[in-house]
Amino acid sequence: MIKGFRDFILRGNVVDLAVAVVMGTAFNAVVTQFVTSIITPLISATVGKPDFHNFIVHANGAVFTIGDLINAVISFLIIAFAVYFFLVLPVNSLLNRFKKPMPAKPPATRPCPECLSDIPVAARRCAHCAQSVPAVAPAS
Repeated sequence: MIKGFRDFILRGNVVDLAVAVVMGTAFNAVVTQFVTSIITPLISATVGKPDFHNFIVHANGAVFTIGDLINAVISFLIIAFAVYFFLVLPVNSLLNRFKKPMPAKPPATRPCPECLSDIPVAARRCAHCAQSVPAVAPAS
């Protein structure tokens, strides 16, 4: 039982996933601090409030912390931008360079010269109009 657990934990994809979670958490902390220290004051300066965190809406006794929501949305967009442009695009580009082109398969059907319906390449008679069709040499 312990051996199975050890094999599961030491499997490559589990370790990679753990590293990705730790790196993602650290990156999230950096981006959150960037948003609260740089982006939020820039947006706050245009709105006119000195602290964007205190952007609050009161309605019927309820308190809506719109500033925190805006901070979270901005953080999400920055993280999504960074992941897409600095991870997804380069990896996809690299993988496309190493991808082998698929050989083109010959078509499985051809048009009937009489009724223009699709018939198998090896057919000698059209199934739709019963017309004889010339044989086609098999592709090599």
